[in-house]
Amino acid sequence: MNAKPYLTLDVVRGMAAAAQAEARRNAWPVCIAVVDDGGHLLWLEREDGAAPATAAIAIAKAQTAAQGRRESRFYEEMLNAGRTGFLSAPGLGCLLEGGVPVVVDGHVVGALGVSGVKSHEDAQVARAGCAVLSA
Repeated sequence: MNAKPYLTLDVVRGMAAAAQAEARRNAWPVCIAVVDDGGHLLWLEREDGAAPATAAIAIAKAQTAAQGRRESRFYEEMLNAGRTGFLSAPGLGCLLEGGVPVVVDGHVVGALGVSGVKSHEDAQVARAGCAVLSA
């Protein structure tokens, strides 16, 4: 039987805090979601001023990154290039930039999804949360 790393609650809290710090540093009202490798919600935090819809979008971006094993940006780029078939792909609920997988020792152990500002800014916040594991 193989073994793989997984996200602990303490790690999730640290990732969320780092993402939150990046968002606050830029005065971006966002929602931050962290999911495990199966896309199950471990953490959700909607900052003051973030629209209510950002909660569902952040979760969907994180789930897409976790289940697809790559940044959600990848799917957005494919759609923009005309590959509309990805709109029907199961498990890929939000094909917008802002979902970033969490990779540890080559294993995707979860993902961060962020929503609330421009997509590339959402991704910047998500990457700041992921950077905790490489620090």
